[in-house]
Amino acid sequence: MYIPRSEKASRKRRGTRSCGWGRVGQHRGSGRKGGKGHAGMHKHKWTWVLRYKRDYFGKRGFQRPPELTWRPPSINVGELEELVSRLEREGRLEMMDGKPLLDGFKLGFLKVLGRGVISRPVVVK
Repeated sequence: MYIPRSEKASRKRRGTRSCGWGRVGQHRGSGRKGGKGHAGMHKHKWTWVLRYKRDYFGKRGFQRPPELTWRPPSINVGELEELVSRLEREGRLEMMDGKPLLDGFKLGFLKVLGRGVISRPVVVK
């Protein structure tokens, strides 16, 4: 069965010169907007840079070389209890006033971070 339908615009415009996009050079791609992306930032789009992205060019601050950066070995508060029970099993746990004593330097950490919860008091040196 044949159902009459109106022609799509793309079919209707076959054979016309500009297919509905106007007379001179419209719908041409990026040529009509001065290039794609950040093309021309130092040239014809300089006024746009001055208005909207003042700090687009140049570098800021000082990047330290990765071999000079050092992060101290750390442990979370939540892991302390696990560490205490492991040292207790191995028989290496020291006590101080009835509380487990953890010497961070001996155990290989220099910084205690705040994530996690412990249920009993622990002395960290």
